[in-house]
Amino acid sequence: MIRVSVTRLRLRAAWLMPLFVPHALRAAGQARRADGYLGGALLLDRKRAFWTMTVWRDAAAMRGYVTADAHRQAMPRLPHWCDEASVAHWEQPDDDLPSWNHACQQMKAHGRPSTVHMPSPDHQDMAFPPPRPILSRFLPPMCKL
Repeated sequence: MIRVSVTRLRLRAAWLMPLFVPHALRAAGQARRADGYLGGALLLDRKRAFWTMTVWRDAAAMRGYVTADAHRQAMPRLPHWCDEASVAHWEQPDDDLPSWNHACQQMKAHGRPSTVHMPSPDHQDMAFPPPRPILSRFLPPMCKL
């Protein structure tokens, strides 16, 4: 079964953007080169919120990405940078990229909040609005030579 992963991170202050963005871009590049990565997308939402969606061959491929390189280096910083963070994973029969609205529904139904040091009042209940994209980009896998 194909594995889908969705994250939503909201930076607690605008001044954290220059610290966050380079890590996010390195992690996105790492995902695109990872074994088992089938596709994904990034979404910049309003109010400093960032969504990621990745589609993987299986759960093992996804775990390999999460525990390596740029992603592993960024993760310890997120509790300091974010006032809201959540993640959801699910399986589906095909490698089609879900819509952002479907990803939000899955997040609210099956997701869980991540640890943050300065949570917003809405963090624990994941009481955030549906995505309202400022910018969205598809991230196809990179060709391996």
